[in-house]
Amino acid sequence: MPGSEPVRLGRKRALPPCPNPLFLKWLTELRDEAREKGLKIQYVYQKAISSLNKYPLPLQNAKEAKILQNFGDGICKILDEKLQRHLRENGPDAPIHSLNKGAPPPGRPDNNSLAPSRKKNAAADQGTDKGGGGGGGGGGGERRKKKREYVPQKRSGGYAVLLTLYRQSQIPGSKGYMFKMELQTEAQLLSEKSFSVPDLGSKYTAWSSVSTLIQKNLVIKTHNPARYSLTEQGLALAERLESAEQGTKGNTEEGGVEVRSEGEEVEEEEEGGPGVVDLTGSDEDVEEEEKQEDRAQRTKRPGSDVDGTESDSQTTSRKTNGGCLLPGTYEIILCVDFIETTGGSQHRKQELVKELQRNGVNFDVRKLNVGDFLWVAREKVAPVPGQLRAPVARELVLDYIIERKRMDDLCGSIIDGRFREQKFRLKRCGLRRPVYLVEECGTAASHLSLPETTLQQAIVNTQVVDGFFVKRVQDVRESAAYLTVMTRYLTKLYQNRALLCRSRELEGDEGSGEEERGNPSCSLISFAEFNHGAVKNKCQTVREVFARQLMQISGLSGDKAAAILEQYSTPHSLLSAYEQCRSEAEKEKLLSSIRYGKLKRFVKSTSV
Repeated sequence: MPGSEPVRLGRKRALPPCPNPLFLKWLTELRDEAREKGLKIQYVYQKAISSLNKYPLPLQNAKEAKILQNFGDGICKILDEKLQRHLRENGPDAPIHSLNKGAPPPGRPDNNSLAPSRKKNAAADQGTDKGGGGGGGGGGGERRKKKREYVPQKRSGGYAVLLTLYRQSQIPGSKGYMFKMELQTEAQLLSEKSFSVPDLGSKYTAWSSVSTLIQKNLVIKTHNPARYSLTEQGLALAERLESAEQGTKGNTEEGGVEVRSEGEEVEEEEEGGPGVVDLTGSDEDVEEEEKQEDRAQRTKRPGSDVDGTESDSQTTSRKTNGGCLLPGTYEIILCVDFIETTGGSQHRKQELVKELQRNGVNFDVRKLNVGDFLWVAREKVAPVPGQLRAPVARELVLDYIIERKRMDDLCGSIIDGRFREQKFRLKRCGLRRPVYLVEECGTAASHLSLPETTLQQAIVNTQVVDGFFVKRVQDVRESAAYLTVMTRYLTKLYQNRALLCRSRELEGDEGSGEEERGNPSCSLISFAEFNHGAVKNKCQTVREVFARQLMQISGLSGDKAAAILEQYSTPHSLLSAYEQCRSEAEKEKLLSSIRYGKLKRFVKSTSV
């Protein structure tokens, strides 16, 4: 009876042989040759072998193999060359779907595993014979997958970031986090790769590794602007890296700190023997991997410096100086907002550009998120032989920024509220010397929607109350003349000074002492950080939104709003204080005891 037959569990039939044994043989030879040379391309060949074993149809040429996974242009080209050589040696009618005697069968572990030694291959053969066959790799009970801890490669971007954050956290009284710009500046000294300029032919910089550190829960990113700090796991790893860097742990453990790439999985035997590294990659990554290995070999040869990096004069000098621009290594450039050269009255705006060119001013037109004109100290860089583009020059913003206003523009900005907002943004942009350049335009002010006395009063308030320097000119030509004189003055003022890069988020005013003695501040912020921090519609904190809301109240200036924020930083805290008042009179006098401004005057109750 059919019911008396034994039940068969699982599939017992042997896997069919690979219909493309010739291609399989060549790929196996390529893999073994790469393994003997220690090249990582062996893993790419192994992936191609696995894909070919799974494909059930015969291939007429290597181009047809491009439909398979892990078969790129490189592997297909190599197989095509071997196929043409095979047909020349054996004739055009030579079979390509059969294998000569002596070649290993397609399903054997010789073709489908990356065993590190012949001994292990023999053991795998015995295990296969005992298990009843089956192609491609060991049984599920003999091997297990174990994910190793992620450790960034030495002198890489992630390595530099972890060490920099760790060393900063060990400083007594440190704030426990770092901003992006200061982190990049400090970490650059520990990395062989640039944090700002990608390598030739690549779009990634050393900073790209930070996303991996965040994903691996080694670094945490908070706040806006972003603050970076170490997690507990990252602190432990950074401490090990620091110990290895200092040499205290150097040779106590066999091999020291083991470096693995991101997402790397290792197949290990349960006995703990050396495993097989499975890297996710394709043909297109082969050249990049070989370049990385060549670079690693070059760092070990004699003649390199202590850290294993080759001596390059320009790179070394930039790393040595860090965020400092020495005298003679930079030039002063006038930056003009592109709005000042396009749109509106095209003739008038082009006249400004022509006047600057006629005066021989070295200027650059770019997008400025606040202000119309400013000056930067741009590093002088020379083209590097063999590279298409010169290295990106560092730029530090001088403490002078100019907002240009025609009388008609001033009238419109007062009406729609832009005038107060622009002054508020100029005050908090991080530059210490804001200037208002007012073009009076003769009798044009008498035909505007606001009385001329109102406009003149607004200009005086800007100078006296808000503390801006106001420069009055008659037309575009005088504006260009003023910009020319300022450019030459700043060039002379900074010509023999070393400039340091600081972060705008850092508390304190490092340059105030020098400015009181008549010297310009040499602690400046980078242009990239300045422009990013001045974005108009960026995400704002509750404190910033509350400040803007307070300034909408008539008679409440920026100084008064700042003083109120010192006591009540959020609307909730202010409303809670009002609720605790016992009477209406006490509520009216709640803010009257707050002092504001340089003169420390009291905020009047009628102002709020």
